[in-house]
Amino acid sequence: MKIGVPKEVKTLEFRVSVTPAGAAALVARGHQVLVQASAGDGAGFNDGAYREAGAQIVATAGEAWAADLVIKVKEPIASEFAFFAPASCCLPTFTWPRRGELAHELLAREVSAISYETLQLATGELPLLLPMSAIAGRLSVQEGAWALEKAHGGKGVLLGGVPGVKRANVVILGGGVVGSHAARIALGMGANVTVLDINTKTLGYLDDIYQGGLHTLYSDSASIAAAVKQADLVIGAVLVAGAKAPNLVSKELVAQMEPGSVIVDVAIDQGGCIETARPTTHQTPTYVEHGVVHYCVTNMPGAVARTSTMALTNATIPYVLRLADRGFASAMSDAVFLTGLNTHRGKVTHAAVAAALGQPHVPFSN
Repeated sequence: MKIGVPKEVKTLEFRVSVTPAGAAALVARGHQVLVQASAGDGAGFNDGAYREAGAQIVATAGEAWAADLVIKVKEPIASEFAFFAPASCCLPTFTWPRRGELAHELLAREVSAISYETLQLATGELPLLLPMSAIAGRLSVQEGAWALEKAHGGKGVLLGGVPGVKRANVVILGGGVVGSHAARIALGMGANVTVLDINTKTLGYLDDIYQGGLHTLYSDSASIAAAVKQADLVIGAVLVAGAKAPNLVSKELVAQMEPGSVIVDVAIDQGGCIETARPTTHQTPTYVEHGVVHYCVTNMPGAVARTSTMALTNATIPYVLRLADRGFASAMSDAVFLTGLNTHRGKVTHAAVAAALGQPHVPFSN
């Protein structure tokens, strides 16, 4: 199979979808890998490394997109739509609820689109999303601590405090992959940490592994309101696969937070779980609303491009190999791949994605 690796074009997106090691694994199985020139530079992988791995360096994005399977990190944007070809297969992250234009183009051009965000194992795990969720969770505390500094608009609070001065209150909405990794870092920095979730097993697990070192609360409107009002840093860490994130914090509740408090909405890719959240970029990561600093960067892991690229490749290459080795039609006999397939032959094949887009759901068929 011919596999294309175009350079990412999102603002300040430094990741690349495949490392040289990943390219070598594909080439070793007899596949042709086309990497756009300088695609890996931002993550520290130069063209020479890809050539040594057996990949072919192509000069333009169009050449990389002219493949049977195109692998990306972030969702295609308007400047890439012209590259879509019928019957081609694209494997990127889509953030469907906010991507009506992208969905329209994929459907109109009959692209078979597989999303990292919806490919799901029988256990419920999202294996292709997991590494970026882990990184985003860890970064959320790091960026939140930065935003709490007075010079960056925050109230001037140190997460861990110092002897004789109270620690910051960190509230994490959601105890899944993002939330658990955020809790780990926040606790490591010495903060008082509260995690809210509707899954009591998740709360029990966190309570057990941290032996009471953090607070757990069942996530209902009253608990959320009480926790958010006292928070120095709120981290939105909820995810519903293929669907819009639920709105957990209203603008009225945000207005009741102390001025200089910080919100990091990691769920912004799914529309955000904070009513006042709107997408930002690494170039201009924050804004202030109701006196509260909001950090809502839609590609947070891009800030640590090398780590993110390596972690992403580790997770995706086994699936890319299975897809490339078997071919699209055969791979779709696998129930796991079917969970990741979002569009095919102009139809939306994933039920939750169809509901989010207001489109009819048409199950996959060859």
